[in-house]
Amino acid sequence: MLGAIFIVMIVMTIPLTAIITDHRRRMARYQADRLQDEIELEKLKQQNFIAETEKMKIELEKMKLDYTAADGLSKKKLGERVLLPEAADGK
Repeated sequence: MLGAIFIVMIVMTIPLTAIITDHRRRMARYQADRLQDEIELEKLKQQNFIAETEKMKIELEKMKLDYTAADGLSKKKLGERVLLPEAADGK
């Protein structure tokens, strides 16, 4: 009787072991896929950061050029009277 119970227990552990092993393999595969997606997301974030940084550099250079151009005009017209658009309307 004790031997029969022991044999049944051994026979039942084989499918349980297969189920547990299959579950662990699937979880490892899901984790690997998720990790791959996270890596791809980080790459996209890095590319976006670089693009935004370049865009900001261009905007800063444009602002510097606009400022120096406006500064040059104001130095030329320092002795002249300059009317603002609001003053030209009489308001």
